[in-house]
Amino acid sequence: MAAAQAAPADGQRTLITACVMLATVMQALDMTIANVALPYMQGSLSATQDQISWVLTSYIVSSAIAMPLTGFLTARFGRKKIFLTAVAGFTVASLLCGAAQTLEQMVLFRLLQGVFGAPLVPMSQSVLLDAYPREKHASAMALWGMGVMVGPILGPTLGGFLTENYNWRYVFYINLPVGVLAFIGLSAALSESKLSRAPLDWTGFITLSLFIGALQMMLDRGEQLDWFSSLEIVTEAAIAALAFYLFIVHTFTTKAPFVDPNMFRDRNFAVGVGFIFVVGMILFSTLALQTPFLQNLMGYPVLQAGLIVAPRGLGTMTAMMLIGRLSGKVDPRIFLTFGLCLLAVALWETTGFTPDVDKGALIRTGVLQGFGLGFLFVPLSTIAFATLDPKYRVQGAALFSLIRNIGSSIGISIVIFLLARSGQVMHAELSTHVTPFNQALQHPEIQKYWNLGTTAGRMALDGEVTRQATIIAYANDYYVMMLLTLCCMPLVFLLRRPKSAPGPGHSAAAME
Repeated sequence: MAAAQAAPADGQRTLITACVMLATVMQALDMTIANVALPYMQGSLSATQDQISWVLTSYIVSSAIAMPLTGFLTARFGRKKIFLTAVAGFTVASLLCGAAQTLEQMVLFRLLQGVFGAPLVPMSQSVLLDAYPREKHASAMALWGMGVMVGPILGPTLGGFLTENYNWRYVFYINLPVGVLAFIGLSAALSESKLSRAPLDWTGFITLSLFIGALQMMLDRGEQLDWFSSLEIVTEAAIAALAFYLFIVHTFTTKAPFVDPNMFRDRNFAVGVGFIFVVGMILFSTLALQTPFLQNLMGYPVLQAGLIVAPRGLGTMTAMMLIGRLSGKVDPRIFLTFGLCLLAVALWETTGFTPDVDKGALIRTGVLQGFGLGFLFVPLSTIAFATLDPKYRVQGAALFSLIRNIGSSIGISIVIFLLARSGQVMHAELSTHVTPFNQALQHPEIQKYWNLGTTAGRMALDGEVTRQATIIAYANDYYVMMLLTLCCMPLVFLLRRPKSAPGPGHSAAAME
């Protein structure tokens, strides 16, 4: 694809920014907004627990496979055509999801939604980078990051509200006004890009798609099928490994690869891709832990749990607005270090949580987590693309989003696996103390609730042991996330701060 387009006028830039934000929020919300509606969909669509999970899996897999195509499609057909097609297709697919009458229809429409939604986030990022001069890239990424980061956090809250007060179908219908506004605004404000007739590397695309599809299936169904004790998971892992090997070999031996490895010669982009992988793991895995902790251990209903999680998004927004104002005045590597420290402190405090923790502590640590993630996401998105050749922006943005999503899937799978395994281990360890010889269990007050001589008493005691083991398992998971956050610190020192923005005719490769 050609280099960045000519910078638009201020009014046109404002309209582009608003419409791009609408498209970003619309797609980002759909990553989590449907989760809380699954039990209601299950009844309406007459599906089993295993079958209804395909509503989520189909969207994740189709989106992951289609996302790497963004760069090729934009170069071949133009960014305006592809962006408008993606917005229109995503909106129509959302309406079809809301109107679905059978499980088969829902899975098909979710596949379409994932395919059309895949280009929205990477194209939004590249369009904003092209629309703003380089000295304002941090501000542009702060706006873009609000949609990417806050959307998934607010999704469960909004989904719970719509489902409880209206109907689960409104979880999808809500995309209609957003999509229509985004389409109209982008039609008027977005300019077309130059086209390229470079052929598609079918071998690279197919092997990468096989790798991504098999990996996502393995991660999504692994916990349900007990991981490598299942033939399906072993098969998916083998396909993913083989496809990835063939993709790497082909990429470095063909003249026109599907993913240009020359992008990774830019040090900041290469380090940024590794960094965003870890950030993706932390972002969604901590969210995946907090919601079931609030619902299953603390007994909060879904809507109230969502309201407690929501301030995390406010912390992220506040951090991003602050960074937008300070961009160009502070070394982004300082922001990254500060964000990692805040996140580590918040996770450390969370390791001591029990079901007796008050709402104030939950909200405070959530805001602190969001604040830390905000200080990570925007500077990282800015510095990773600051020196990348503009011709790689669309392909680089698609790869950046893809790696973040893969990191998120891997992170969620890891914490869920560790939660189940640690819970079992701690249950076995705590159970060794549950014997008739334990004097504490012989106390008259204890015997009222946990009488080892009765079936009801033993069941009640086993329930309490399970509860305590689960609390410890959650603490262990948060501790692992804290260690992972601290392990990111050395990556900051591998990044280089870009020099001040060059003139219009200069390359963006200058580094300090």
